[in-house]
Amino acid sequence: MDGLSGAASVIAVVDISAKVASLCYQYSVEVKHAKGDIERLRRKVNDTKNVLEKLQQLEQNNPQLLATHNVVDSLKQCHEELQGLKDRLEPSQGRKAMRRVGIRALKWPFTSKEVEKTVQNIESYQKTLGLALQTDQTALVLRIDRKTDRLLLPIAEGASFNSHTEEHNARCLPNTRTELLRTIREWANNKDGKTIFWLCGMAGTGKSTIARTASQSFAEAGQLGASFFFKKGEGERGNASRFFSTVATDLVAREPGMFLGTRKALDEDPALSQRALKDQFEKLIFHPLSAVSRTHSTVPAWVIVVDALDECEREEDVRAILQLLTRTKDMQPVSLRVLVTSRPELHIRLGFKQMPNGTYQDLILHKVTKNTIENDIRLFYKHELGVIRQERELSLDWPTTDQIQALVELAVPLFIFAATVCRYIGTKSGDPEGYLRKVLKYQKSTFSQLDRTYLPILEQLLAEQEEDEKEAWLQAFQRLVGSIVVLESPLSVASLSRLLQVPQKEIACRLDALHSVLNVPDNQDTPIRLLHLSFRDFLVDRHRQGKSQFWVDARGTHKSLASYCLELMSGPDGLHQNMCNLSAPGTMRSEIDEGTITSHLSPELQYACRYWVSHLEQSEQKIANGDITHHFLQKHFLHWFEAISLMRESSRYIHLLTTLQALTIVRFLPKRVFGAYANE
Repeated sequence: MDGLSGAASVIAVVDISAKVASLCYQYSVEVKHAKGDIERLRRKVNDTKNVLEKLQQLEQNNPQLLATHNVVDSLKQCHEELQGLKDRLEPSQGRKAMRRVGIRALKWPFTSKEVEKTVQNIESYQKTLGLALQTDQTALVLRIDRKTDRLLLPIAEGASFNSHTEEHNARCLPNTRTELLRTIREWANNKDGKTIFWLCGMAGTGKSTIARTASQSFAEAGQLGASFFFKKGEGERGNASRFFSTVATDLVAREPGMFLGTRKALDEDPALSQRALKDQFEKLIFHPLSAVSRTHSTVPAWVIVVDALDECEREEDVRAILQLLTRTKDMQPVSLRVLVTSRPELHIRLGFKQMPNGTYQDLILHKVTKNTIENDIRLFYKHELGVIRQERELSLDWPTTDQIQALVELAVPLFIFAATVCRYIGTKSGDPEGYLRKVLKYQKSTFSQLDRTYLPILEQLLAEQEEDEKEAWLQAFQRLVGSIVVLESPLSVASLSRLLQVPQKEIACRLDALHSVLNVPDNQDTPIRLLHLSFRDFLVDRHRQGKSQFWVDARGTHKSLASYCLELMSGPDGLHQNMCNLSAPGTMRSEIDEGTITSHLSPELQYACRYWVSHLEQSEQKIANGDITHHFLQKHFLHWFEAISLMRESSRYIHLLTTLQALTIVRFLPKRVFGAYANE
């Protein structure tokens, strides 16, 4: 073995240990005495061989690991020991001839003391080699941990179907959507099926509920590769910046064989998750999956579920995602299927039209037969209203068959109508029978389905106000609820209070009556969320301006939010030099504890730093000489940059600066400053 590399030495010892183990087995079959010694030696050689094989595999997959190169002397000694065993165990020519004529010739050549000494020697080599294996494995794990710590593969929090954010959202009731869910399962399991299944439907037709149910079903079958539920107004869930990195993270967990390729890509480009979507897809998913030598999975294909693609904010990103996903067609040895749900928006329809023939199959939810939808919605009403009847101890004949039928006709094809109505009727402090009668008053064809969904709730709340208080209630509603529905990322009651400068008790009181349309947690530090995007659509629809007293001026609300953000960042608890009060100047971001950052940058201050530019842009306001934005940038620009860096948002910084330059009437930054920070 002189001159051999660590890898070649491992191979040589693996080969000879296999031969020795085989010879020991022959002796155990043909020799009557010394059975215990033979078996003990065979087992010890096999154990050493197993350690060596693991070491060999680790070395092959990770040539940069150096531990194996430090044990060449042990490998050489082990090889010599095993070679000596092999020489003594191999039958001589005379014994081979005797065996050919049927005379038993094998005789165990070792005494028990010799076996004991040999076992001890092999054991010492095994310990040395095992330590090398452990060292290399630990080095590998530490490399993975360092990547996690440095966020080289960031994920969109809450985007997976089984995340804490999504766990309480609806799944399909038993015996509903059965035919549709069966169609999806058959598509996923058909080895000749189309790569993509597009579940298309107008707002409120139950797409997300179906996607969650399908995800759960695939997960239980061990078939779910990844899931990503887009959601407008939920930070990274509202855009594509972390889409492929989140999907790649899920896929690596399901298919470990792609880990090495993904890690290599990150080694070569630590900022890969900030690159173009095409680069992310190819280097984090496509190439690593294509390089998997074999898959041990018994499932016909991994399924990726992408829900609410229409809520991804940039149309260009949506088209790019669709085109890139088509490249998974015929991928081997790992097969992928992609379930996509979305509204039938023009840019998405065009994206599917541009796909090669035979790439996808679609199903339009609102064109499913009316009888099927009616039956599913009727089952939903019976279940939900039955729960309300039992909890409130109402008459067994409530609701009547006619009332349920009327509710069904109002809802079809919108499941969101049925869900919202049931939440409204079941309001704890209300009268279920009275609320049901109010809902049924909106049967006139002059009301749109969004009107039928949300007007009974909002008009009931307004009717409960004193006549001279209604105008103030509407203004407070538009300020508070209007802010909630246009926020870029959800905030808690406590954070909203500090951002909007409204007492917490007032916010909590006003939101208490809106549980039918908002997810309002009991904990005042947990974010408030929309139950469905259609509520936002209903409030900010420009066609309702002047027609609905609940209309929210989205542009004006963005203007107000931009001002609130600037005031917060400029205030006494806002931005300043050395935000975390660090003792040593020039401290690296990686050296700062996360707890230190969160204790100095509150959730509302972090929100303001991230999104004030977005609110300013959507308000369609320009930055003028001497205005509040101009003063903020003159005084706090570098403090803002420091905060952005602390929050690991540097990747957004160039986009934010570019947006600000486009909005400005005056040059608020010297060109040299803009150029310097644009290169960060």
